[in-house]
Amino acid sequence: MHIPDGYLSPETCVLFGTVMIPIWTAASKAVKKTLSVRQVPFLAIGAAFSFVIMMFNVPIPGGSTGHAVGGVLVAVLLGPWAACIAVTVALVIQALLFGDGGITAIGANCFNMAFVLPFSGYYVYKFISSGSQASSGRRVIAAGAGAYVGICMAALCTGIEFGLQPLLYHRANGQALYSPYGLNVAVPTMVLAHLVVFGWVEVIVTALVVKYLQKQNAVFFEGGRS
Repeated sequence: MHIPDGYLSPETCVLFGTVMIPIWTAASKAVKKTLSVRQVPFLAIGAAFSFVIMMFNVPIPGGSTGHAVGGVLVAVLLGPWAACIAVTVALVIQALLFGDGGITAIGANCFNMAFVLPFSGYYVYKFISSGSQASSGRRVIAAGAGAYVGICMAALCTGIEFGLQPLLYHRANGQALYSPYGLNVAVPTMVLAHLVVFGWVEVIVTALVVKYLQKQNAVFFEGGRS
């Protein structure tokens, strides 16, 4: 799902970078208010977990990749704003040090995976798990469902961003300047890969971790954000 350099126009990259600035600002303020000192190490662990799981990516036709993200898991445990920070840190390190995702596309990648993914997945989780006990199996199902919806929504956004490029930015003869794949190719390619394969990887990882933590340390799910 990482967007490489050269697949989005400079205007698109600036747009998403600009959109993310107030989101990062809000996330920073929210984390300072909601996370205790004791929870800060868990935020670092969440960023590390997201970094590692995203490194196992598979190329998808069209110039991007498919992989799990772990953003909804962090959102379930620490809240969506904390997940935004954790996934952003992972994405920036990957882009700067490993060339996984473009430097110019950091804003767009963060919008998709650090904002759309954890927030959409988290509220699905909240809706399904509402009123359940911390040890309820409904929490596990809710976390898995949220993870599936979150990663598929992020894939949809990525496909739309790719697909709009040849419509908006092309030469007089119609040749695309950036991503060459229109919406009819980019959206199905991105979404289907995550609906059929990578979404289920995200479901399994998220559900198993939530189930394990319910048994080992249910305090994560008592009141507050979860």
